Amino acid sequence: MRRSVYNEDHEAFRETVRAFIEAEVVPVYDEWCAAGQAPRDFYGKLGELGIFGIEVPEEYGGSGQKSFKWQAVITEETARAGVSFGGSGVHVALCLPYLLAYGSEEQKKRWLPGFASGATMYAIAMTEPGTGSDLAGMRTTAKLSEDGTHYVLNGAKTFITGGVHADRVIVCARTAAPTEQDRRHGISLFVVDTTLPGYAVGRKLDKLGLRASDTAELSFSDVRVPAGDLLGEENKGFSYLGQNLPQERLAIAVGAYAQAAAAIRFTQAYVAERVVFGQPVASFQNTKFELAACKAETDAAEAVVDRALQAHDAGELTAAEAASAKLFCTEVAHRVIDKCLQLHGGYGYMNEYPIARLYADNRVNRIYGGTSEVMKSIIAKSMGL
Repeated sequence: MRRSVYNEDHEAFRETVRAFIEAEVVPVYDEWCAAGQAPRDFYGKLGELGIFGIEVPEEYGGSGQKSFKWQAVITEETARAGVSFGGSGVHVALCLPYLLAYGSEEQKKRWLPGFASGATMYAIAMTEPGTGSDLAGMRTTAKLSEDGTHYVLNGAKTFITGGVHADRVIVCARTAAPTEQDRRHGISLFVVDTTLPGYAVGRKLDKLGLRASDTAELSFSDVRVPAGDLLGEENKGFSYLGQNLPQERLAIAVGAYAQAAAAIRFTQAYVAERVVFGQPVASFQNTKFELAACKAETDAAEAVVDRALQAHDAGELTAAEAASAKLFCTEVAHRVIDKCLQLHGGYGYMNEYPIARLYADNRVNRIYGGTSEVMKSIIAKSMGL
């Protein structure tokens, strides 16, 4: 079935992105994985291509598009090629919505031109050692100075994608203690300059998958953050975080669906060429049945993604619907990629084959952005259970 979620402009953009990936990413991607990160100058190329500025308003150097579908096209094309754009996905999908929604006019003028060009890369720091998904339990603090000119930031964060290359990080910190009635009270957001004294990047974490994206531990020791870098209002950070979660989970759903589709593509090519017992693996009934089942599940995931993209653009995607899309698509991708690796036999376990990389990359989809168990809880609550 022809997809109706994208128009001719989206498809023209898809061709541009696909050509860019083939020329600039595929030939060097193994080097990025070995290094554990994309090179910093690559982000400048993405800025020049306009990737970072799609949703940035024109007055700040962007294209001013308001649809998330452009980012979905990028996600689908990187998955199709079995690559990524390093840690830059967080820069756009996670950080930009906060800057646009809660940044003051002065802050937008100061931050968004560099954001769009790739001169200033952003990450977001929520998770802390020992807290996991329990953001209300965070211990990082930001205390306002007596003269009101700055906040003193202390604490630590972990699992921060893009944390090595980031020039500014949206840091979640406590500006007030939680109350007995509300554990979430007292969290604020700060857009922290990573060159400030006391800011430190710790270990670059050694991950199972997503090897080309830099993921790090961060620490803050009496970091003096200017009061003008508070994002939004004090103590409202938790509600801000919740408002962007549907888009974050939609992005993960799109990525999972695209990975499943890519796995089928890679596997079809492999089984057509691989000869066993004197005939192509594709000729066996089991191969046909397994790939047919994978295709049916992935078609269903595509329909879920397309419906969610339309709802998000219309401003109608609810938290429960986004959770449902993420849960379904990530579970489908898990099953499909596992079956596709099986059809590769022993070669599927070799990193030189893209299916092995997809298998490792895909596993985190059921963890970050909220685990599958958290998604089920959100959906159940929306059902009145």
